[in-house]
Amino acid sequence: MSTVSAELVYFTPPSDGSRPFTTINADPATGQRARNWKNEEHIIEIENVRGKESDYTLDTAGFQYVTKPSKHSAFINDEEIRGEYYPESIELLKDITGASKVVLFDHTVRRHRPGDVETDETKRQPVNQVHVDQTPESATARVHRHLPVGEAEKLVKKRFQIINLWRPISHPAVDHPLALCDYRTVDAKKDLVPLALIYPDREGETFGVKFNPTHRWKYQRGMKPDEVVLIKCYDSAKGDNIARFTPHTGFKDPSAPQGAPLRESIELRALVFYD
Repeated sequence: MSTVSAELVYFTPPSDGSRPFTTINADPATGQRARNWKNEEHIIEIENVRGKESDYTLDTAGFQYVTKPSKHSAFINDEEIRGEYYPESIELLKDITGASKVVLFDHTVRRHRPGDVETDETKRQPVNQVHVDQTPESATARVHRHLPVGEAEKLVKKRFQIINLWRPISHPAVDHPLALCDYRTVDAKKDLVPLALIYPDREGETFGVKFNPTHRWKYQRGMKPDEVVLIKCYDSAKGDNIARFTPHTGFKDPSAPQGAPLRESIELRALVFYD
């Protein structure tokens, strides 16, 4: 099957012009995250690129598929993930990008558990919302947050990126796979709206993504645990022909067989620097 028709959930900004926001954790009483904006659902054709992965690279489409088994396979204990999976992932990112320095600043394990409420970071579910993880301001703030002051000031003067390294764990991601929007089909000036992300102790910023019929969506059907996708969240490069970000979302694949194992995945977010 080369394409599948599925519902993707886009963003609509507040009608009163106020700054959009979302809280990162759900309210235990309601099971909902507080927010002041609305969803807009669209049925979209999503192309399965299996066999054509080489047509999509970080600098052209904003994402890149790679086959690379991981030595670490449990993905249960955070300390073991940091101690075992982080080092091999840093090497993978350097190999693919040619970067001189890679700093992993967090990871999220997502396990699809219908009915569970995301009251804290141990209960993260697939995100069924089209989004971009970073704005230019929040990307630069990330560098300053995770690196010493003097070093951060030097590094942000050169090219740097934030890349999300996404991998299925335990079994293929048939239930709720990941869809990625080809950067070449996005209008960066019209489609993105900064969205405040309210944490218990701080504030971040992502981009909400408005619907545009020019968007072209891709996925790799049945992604296996030895397959990863690199998702560009931000790139400071100024060239018009270089992808600077990738809208992405989880989605319910209507072609998935009944009883398919529920999706489990891990994503690492990396600061990627170049000399």
